[in-house]
Parts: sequence; structure tokens; C-alpha cells
Amino acid sequence: MSTPKKVVVFDYGFGNVRSAERALARAGADVEITRDFDTAMNADGLLVPGVGAFAACMEGLKEARGDWIVGRRLSGGRPVMGICVGMQILFARGIEHGVETEGLDEWPGTVEPLKADIVPHMGWNTVQASAGSPLFKGLDDDARFYFVHSYAVHTWSLEVANPVMRAPYVHWSTHGEPFVAAVENGALSATQFHPEKSGDAGAQLLTNWIGTL
Repeated sequence: MSTPKKVVVFDYGFGNVRSAERALARAGADVEITRDFDTAMNADGLLVPGVGAFAACMEGLKEARGDWIVGRRLSGGRPVMGICVGMQILFARGIEHGVETEGLDEWPGTVEPLKADIVPHMGWNTVQASAGSPLFKGLDDDARFYFVHSYAVHTWSLEVANPVMRAPYVHWSTHGEPFVAAVENGALSATQFHPEKSGDAGAQLLTNWIGTL
């Protein structure tokens, strides 16, 4: 019997760490909630949750040295997954209430307010997943995931110049307008929705991610 993969839920003060812990454990991972530097660096997978404001999450992440941990892990090809605002802070910048905050800049793009009749986007929605996606493997096109957000990335502009490199899988959803719902880019994955709150579909997605570690 294979040893369960070690996954750290990074505890920097922003995110539903307990629900993420339970969901990952159900999906078969050996899970620990911590902000310990060495533990986070050495885990098979690092999950970065996030709720609330972009600027506050970035401040909390930096205080916990999470920005450095994410960068170091990715430079070594060590898997990282962001959820909700934990996904948003992976982009270059966020704009909230007219204030611009620098993100981790792992991907180009700006997190901006959703333009929809009803905001926040709260509830279940489908995702238009790209063909061949490891994260969405085994999931039907009508699978629904749980979203809670007022901001999103509306354009994707990362160019892959090296033909040897695999282009990222970019997945979309729509609430008033299309927005990026999830991305898979080598060792870095992220979802705007909450897989830990998305029932069987979310459990399958987390199982798929753990299977790539």
C-alpha cells in the first residue's frame, strides 16, 4: 500500500483551513495545517487558501513568508494549489475599491470586480474545462462547483514561447461575464471556486490533484 501524500494547508490567517483539511484527508492525503517554513517547503503539496480582501491576504501571506515559500517551491517544481483568493493572489495585481495591490505575479493578469447584476457570485456553477485537464479528469461537463467571490480575472494572456513547454490548462465560468475559474500550469494549480465545499465534484478534483503529487 502506497504512503499517503503529505499536503500542507498553509495557515497565514486567511482561509477555511479546517474545511480544506477535512476535504484533503477524505481525498486520501496526509494533511497538516501549519505556517512552519520547513514543513511547508518539504511537503508533497502545498495548498494556499484565501478568503476576504486581496490586499489583506497578500499582507498576511508576506508576514508568514508564504510569498517566499510559494516562489521557492515553484522554482523547484514542487506543487502548489491556490483556492479562491488564494488563486487571485497568484496573479500580477488586484484592484479593489480603486486600490491596486501587487500579487505574487506567477501569472500575468489583474483581479477586478465582477460585472454582473448580482454580486457576489455565490452558489453553484458549471466550469468549461479544457480538454485533457488532469484536475477535471473524470468529471462531467455539467459538474457544479461552489463559488463565493466578487472579483475575478477576465482575460488570460500568458504566452508560452517554448514549444517544448505544455501550454497551461485554463478553465472558464460565467457570471455576468466570462472569468477564469481554474488554471493548471505545471506545478501550479488554482481554482476560483471552493473544491472543499463542492461535494462529490470537488472531492474528485482534489483526489485528482493529490494523484499528481
